[in-house]
Amino acid sequence: MVKAIKVVAIGSLLAASALYGASTAACAGCHGQHFEKKALGVSKVVKDMSKDDIIKALKGYKAGTYGGAQKGVMKGQVAALSDKDIEEIANIIKGGGAKDAPAKESAKASAPAQKVVNINAGVDDPNLIKKQDLGAKKEVSETELGLRRDSVFKDDVTPPPVKEDRPAPGAAPKFERSYVNAPPLIPHSVEGLLPITRKNNACLGCHMPDKAKASGATPIPPSHFTDYRPKTKIGKNGEIIKEGKAVKNTSDVVMVAHKLKKLYPGRYNCSQCHVPQANVKPLVGNTFKPDGLKGDLKVHSNLYKVIDEGVK
Repeated sequence: MVKAIKVVAIGSLLAASALYGASTAACAGCHGQHFEKKALGVSKVVKDMSKDDIIKALKGYKAGTYGGAQKGVMKGQVAALSDKDIEEIANIIKGGGAKDAPAKESAKASAPAQKVVNINAGVDDPNLIKKQDLGAKKEVSETELGLRRDSVFKDDVTPPPVKEDRPAPGAAPKFERSYVNAPPLIPHSVEGLLPITRKNNACLGCHMPDKAKASGATPIPPSHFTDYRPKTKIGKNGEIIKEGKAVKNTSDVVMVAHKLKKLYPGRYNCSQCHVPQANVKPLVGNTFKPDGLKGDLKVHSNLYKVIDEGVK
């Protein structure tokens, strides 16, 4: 646990440093203008670390020898830093923090997190759609059936390799929703973040609502802090009682939203719905059009407001 916290402590500190040399301009949002804050509420206060400790930590991340379960994230962020860059970062921190960093560079460093990318743009390739329109063909070959584009009689078909080259958390542009209230796709690398276990969920360090603003992450929505399952018990005579009323069939159940102060356990395993992406060519032509996907709905959810549409 201590190691994991140390990873978080230096993690957000370097989001800009790996991209812009030894600048610490983008660090103030999480660590404070003088590195006086606990990043995301859990890290060590960086200004209290010695210069040698900061250098040791950064070099250790680069070599892959320092940190806990999430050190893979940091290794990617510091990979481009030279020993000189690392020492300069430590000097900046111990010399007063990010206040002397150029404002222009600070804005430049934070820009990627504000950009939203439509990953569905261009996937409705008319040539691909026409080629795959099996209904318009008199004959369909065995290699056109299914998604693998190879003979259905082969047992050893291997998917093409996928290059995992997503930016580190905090450095990746956000993805537009695929449709209204679609689970957001993960735009950044998940190296060192998965798998999620009962004792460790690295996603919560940035995406909990009280921490998302500081980190620039998408906050977990209210629907994830709500239990929509009816309170159920068996009555004295063996009848099923939901929300205090005996029910004979499911049509008698009235949905009640129980608001919670903590994350609903059924939403804990984030990677069941939220998945990382890779830049690959689409296997099939896409004719889907996301009706109503505009404005704030491109990047946020209103599911908690409309979840019972068609039920009342």
